[in-house]
Amino acid sequence: MSGNGNGPQGNGPHGNRNGNGNGNGADGHGNDGSGPRGSGKAGKDGGPGATERKNPSRLTRAERMRSTPVPANYKWIALSNTTLGVLIATMDASIVIISLPAIFRGIGLDPLAPGNIGYLLWMILGYLLVSAVLVVVLGRLGDMFGRVKIYNLGFLIFAAASIALSLDPLTGGGGALWLILWRIVQAFGGSMLTANSAAILTDAFPSRQRGMALGINQITALAGQFLGLLAGGLLAVIDWRAVFWVSVPISVTGTIWSYLSLRETASGRRGRIDWWGNITFAGGAGVLLAGITYGIQPYGGDATGWGNPMVLAGLFGGVFLLALFCFIETRVEEPMFQLALFKVRAFAAGNIAALLTAIARGGLQFMLIIWLQGIWLPLHGYDFEDTPLWAGIFMLPLTCGFLIAGPVSGYLSDRFGARLFSTTGLLLVAASFFGLLLLPVDFDYTLFALLLLLNGLGQGMFSSPNTSSIMGSVPPEYRGVASGMRSTFQNSGTALSIGVFFSLMVSGLAAKLPTTLSSGLQGQGVPAGTAHQVASLPPVSTLFATFLGNNPIQHLLAPTGVLDRVSTAQRHALTGHRFFPQLVSGPFHHGLAIVFSVAAGMALVSAVASVLRGRHQRDDGQSTSKKDEKGKPAWRKARSS
Repeated sequence: MSGNGNGPQGNGPHGNRNGNGNGNGADGHGNDGSGPRGSGKAGKDGGPGATERKNPSRLTRAERMRSTPVPANYKWIALSNTTLGVLIATMDASIVIISLPAIFRGIGLDPLAPGNIGYLLWMILGYLLVSAVLVVVLGRLGDMFGRVKIYNLGFLIFAAASIALSLDPLTGGGGALWLILWRIVQAFGGSMLTANSAAILTDAFPSRQRGMALGINQITALAGQFLGLLAGGLLAVIDWRAVFWVSVPISVTGTIWSYLSLRETASGRRGRIDWWGNITFAGGAGVLLAGITYGIQPYGGDATGWGNPMVLAGLFGGVFLLALFCFIETRVEEPMFQLALFKVRAFAAGNIAALLTAIARGGLQFMLIIWLQGIWLPLHGYDFEDTPLWAGIFMLPLTCGFLIAGPVSGYLSDRFGARLFSTTGLLLVAASFFGLLLLPVDFDYTLFALLLLLNGLGQGMFSSPNTSSIMGSVPPEYRGVASGMRSTFQNSGTALSIGVFFSLMVSGLAAKLPTTLSSGLQGQGVPAGTAHQVASLPPVSTLFATFLGNNPIQHLLAPTGVLDRVSTAQRHALTGHRFFPQLVSGPFHHGLAIVFSVAAGMALVSAVASVLRGRHQRDDGQSTSKKDEKGKPAWRKARSS
């Protein structure tokens, strides 16, 4: 490990860099960014670095780990630990969705009561908003101070928040606020994990295995979103606190394991924190996504809140702050968001495709839950209270498709390139959306399961090669911020999908639901005035009731007292399994047609972006990015095919 280079640096972080370094990578090579740091800066004659000159007893733990040769199996240790990290982080993003009814019952709060809808929205979206806003910041901090250091700290914060969530001592609104605030803290730790995991793997694996490693990691993250739905349904049956208990042993074990086994294998590049960039980005993205969230809620006589002055202020204010952020990033010496990376065609096209695919995937997730819980499962005899659990079970083919296609496509993309697999995958996703569009509301499950499997296979084929393409197209010293930017697009897409697709569904229901609902209620003995009043309520309340596993008709009629005045047979019919699903199947299918058409269009646009990514030149870590005559990075552009 002695520095014998002839340049200004001896053993650089990547082997032969400016001198003749001899760093060994995780696979025995130092030419892919996977080698441990050598002996630091050397003297002008290329002599030994500062770390070697130190007394061994005075070395810090980090310096001792860097000076110790990386074990041959380190890359697999990094893969297993980071995969565990992203799995638990993404599972917890969705685990509360299915378990919300049990959680609200446990803390004694009715989320659908007037004034409580905010608790429901922030319980779902608080985690997603924090993840969307902070990952790029935390990726940049990983580049500056060490990716493993930020990753390990994220595991620790996540574990502490998981413990606090499982010990909620309050009830009612106070209990909901406790959960929301600690979910935000948990999201902060989870963002540290997801922002740096891909960069750690890119450093640890050679380019010939990078797609496979990132594929396993990425598909685990995507599968975690759907496994969280299943886990939430199963655990909520046991106890609502079990939804949070499950994260405690996993996160504590992961914390200890990461601190003991992971090490920095790439140079941290110290620099200044871009405070104004951080403030404008966090403020702009947060305000914009919050505005979209509140746009779902009704305002005045409208079914949605897009005409609400506060929502409009949030939308335009967020866009203004993000535009100001882009201006700032072009003026500072060390920006947090490397806009110049978008000059790399593979990076730009890959992130555009990832954003649109994340929006479509998030919309699919929420629409399938409503479809299964509100219509299909009740039509087949399932109680509304049991539908959250069974919805997660019946969506398993989607997760299986992810798990099958992800690692395989990642491995094959290392040999044959990312563009073929990612583009084909997106075309399969679009085909599955068109197939779902053609299904009747009361579908045959075999065909439904095959379409979900096709969608999962397509998303698996896209996600692994796309992630490998994005991460392999940037210089090694920018992999942390590139990983954060990639995660920002993906998480923002998930948050945007709720506002986009809920609004589309509400608009579709608002066109036909009031008339259908009013006539159906009157047919079961509900007075015309009450039926008209109930039918005039915003459709979003019906959607949220369905989403929470409540019987929407019982929820709508209970405050009016009508159920006590109709006959027993009529009451059983109104609150039974079949009345609501049969009543709304027509309006709901109209809304689904709008949603799946838009999702299919997004998948096709993503496929076009994937085709245009070109064949980028991988940076195998042999050198840092080249500089132009002004000393700034000379960004590589992709070669066209």
